[in-house]
Amino acid sequence: MALDKNEVLEGLIEIIVDETGLDPAEISPDQSFTDDLDIDSLSMMTIVTLAEDKFGVEIPDDSVKNLGTVQDAVDFIANA
Repeated sequence: MALDKNEVLEGLIEIIVDETGLDPAEISPDQSFTDDLDIDSLSMMTIVTLAEDKFGVEIPDDSVKNLGTVQDAVDFIANA
């Protein structure tokens, strides 16, 4: 069963805010984790782990490198 993309986006933004301290208003789907949100690889792995727990999905390590933007992650999680 696919998850609702809006719910995934809201949940993912919560996770990013908790991990980075960014203002939720500063996070949009088209932003790059590394270039726009300045998320390093360690923080990204934490975000992935928290997202897996929150949404009950598995994000393989080799898929993480393809999650360049917030929308990429939303799409992956929603379709997992």
